[in-house]
Amino acid sequence: MPPRPPITLTARFHPRSATPPSCAPFASKASPAAVAATIRNALLPPLPPPRWVSDVRTRVGKCIMFGCDAAQVQRAAQILGTLAREWRVLSAGSEGFLTGGRKGLEGQQVVWGEMDSFGHVNNATYIRYAESARVNWIQHFAVQDPKHRDAWRDLMRPKTIGLIMKSIKADYKFPMTAPDTISVYHKLSIPPEATHTSLILDCVILSHAHRRVAARTFEDIAIYDYREARKTVLPGFMLDVLQDTWAQQMDQADRARGRIWDLLGEVEQLEKETWDREDAVEDLGAARK
Repeated sequence: MPPRPPITLTARFHPRSATPPSCAPFASKASPAAVAATIRNALLPPLPPPRWVSDVRTRVGKCIMFGCDAAQVQRAAQILGTLAREWRVLSAGSEGFLTGGRKGLEGQQVVWGEMDSFGHVNNATYIRYAESARVNWIQHFAVQDPKHRDAWRDLMRPKTIGLIMKSIKADYKFPMTAPDTISVYHKLSIPPEATHTSLILDCVILSHAHRRVAARTFEDIAIYDYREARKTVLPGFMLDVLQDTWAQQMDQADRARGRIWDLLGEVEQLEKETWDREDAVEDLGAARK
């Protein structure tokens, strides 16, 4: 199996800056946590190409077109089977999104009534998808941290310490239509610190029909003390869990990217054995006669 490509900090795969623009309200200079996050990002395998899922299908198809022996057909089937089973977990995971359980909104049906007069899902609907996934993401911590279960649940109520949407920005990738199925995930955009008064979150909305990103949102959520009627810093129970979540995100990105590059390596090896050689001849089947 060919080795993975060398990890270089090119413009395409450059990690987040130590002080991303969204982090500006938190500190005037890079904190130790931000510096550590940048170093960890630099050690990750590079992100796969944006269209790696569709590219793998196309590339394997070309190998089959040029003719494969029985063993090669079996390997091609294994690659496509892995793609069918794992594309969502690998695509989201390569960016650090945690999947499974109630960490987001999985397997949500896109219905006809969510489309507008232009024949595609209305732009505002994506914000509702992100909202539902964000609530699930927060409420999941109540299960993960039963000692502070009530405090986590109260974050979604105007009671004690709560969360208030400060801003949300959406990027739409293509006009999604019904019927379709989506999965929606959130992740921490920057490592959480004790002085932070906001959660900066990234969200990805994946179309199952197209096996690609349909939209992304970027969210700034204020941490608000309803008793004092003002913003406040991350409470201790949140900080501990979210710092652990950040570490899990990095581990997930490492595993998923490694898995994708291994898969791409298998495709490349199959190409070298079929069409990517001097004596390769396309198998035209009955048309050859």
